[in-house]
Amino acid sequence: MEALDSYLKQYSTPQSEALDYIEKQTHLKTNHARMLSGPVQGRLIAMISRIINPLHILELGTFTGYSTVCLSEGLREGGSIDALEINDELEDLIRDGYAKAGISDRVNLMFGDAKALIPTLSAQYDLVYIDANKREYVDYYQLVIEKVVHGGIILADNVLWDGKVLEDPPQTDAQTQGILSFNKLVSEDERVENVIIPLRDGLNLIRVK
Repeated sequence: MEALDSYLKQYSTPQSEALDYIEKQTHLKTNHARMLSGPVQGRLIAMISRIINPLHILELGTFTGYSTVCLSEGLREGGSIDALEINDELEDLIRDGYAKAGISDRVNLMFGDAKALIPTLSAQYDLVYIDANKREYVDYYQLVIEKVVHGGIILADNVLWDGKVLEDPPQTDAQTQGILSFNKLVSEDERVENVIIPLRDGLNLIRVK
């Protein structure tokens, strides 16, 4: 898998200097650098955003801002990103990365529980990226689905959950059960169509009809 990741990175468009900086600072200043989307998935997220050319983006789970910068690459002129993060101790690191990428004025960074924040948002979103508490993916989905425009895209990360979704019988921990419930809900929801991309830890690509 490591060799595959290296090959994919080698033959994909390289990430920007700002993303290099955020990746390095995340390794230096946090204990959870593996939570970064990473260069290959980051390029996919950026490519999807460029194709959509969204006016409004919603991000659930900002971490150190890497994915926000990727999402911003396709943002339409005058567009904005609502970025939600529960850990306010990361604020300086996040804002530093946004400044390096030159997107500070395009991002509305909010700290708190996403389940409480989402109902306060009035925008209709062209693109939503979910990468927060795995126990609550179903809740996030139910809260955002009516805030996505027809033809809009929801991306949900970690939907293969390190292969745990394939185990039989499934593990009973809350995170695994949350992902299993989410994937089942999406696959049965007639309002959307979806495909799970087996890149990194799995990305559920969902289009609202």
